[in-house]
Amino acid sequence: MRKLVYYVGVSLDGYIAGPDDRIDFYPLGEDMVAWMTADYPETLPGHVRPHFGLRVDAPNQAFDTLVMGRGTYEPALAAGLSSPYGHMRQYVVSTTLGEIADPSVELVTDALATVRALKAEDTGMDIWLAGGGRLAAALLPEIDELIVKSYPVVAGTGVPAMSGEFRPTLFSPTRTRAFDNGTRVTWFSRV
Repeated sequence: MRKLVYYVGVSLDGYIAGPDDRIDFYPLGEDMVAWMTADYPETLPGHVRPHFGLRVDAPNQAFDTLVMGRGTYEPALAAGLSSPYGHMRQYVVSTTLGEIADPSVELVTDALATVRALKAEDTGMDIWLAGGGRLAAALLPEIDELIVKSYPVVAGTGVPAMSGEFRPTLFSPTRTRAFDNGTRVTWFSRV
């Protein structure tokens, strides 16, 4: 069975983005960029891949499907990119977006049913949950693994990593990797 993996960058105070969805304050060191492009190249949108030394068609390593909320998708739309991750199946969860004109991006309103159907597929790589915080909280019952990039920076405010009802859910760390700039990546599996 495929896993739903919340692969996310987080500030020390628990924010995945600052006001106006800013992420430019997260420090990226060369060793971390090398790790991301080698192990998780599919998490880089197609239009930025060449800036990181990747071919646009570089093969996916961990994920072949992406589930994101409206707040994660809209910055791409604002930049004129209707299919930011054309190298994966893309699902946008929204009850207010209306429609998506690009046939390579599917609009869904029932996140849990969609993720359960994706996880039940016989073949495929894992499913990347890209955010945001409300969607991650809504999908918490289906999250099998967390990959948390913990950046050594305090945001102060912004988009929380999880924003929903009180639902304590145990995860166990399975490994950690540290980078030169102080960023740590920790993998957690559902207990």
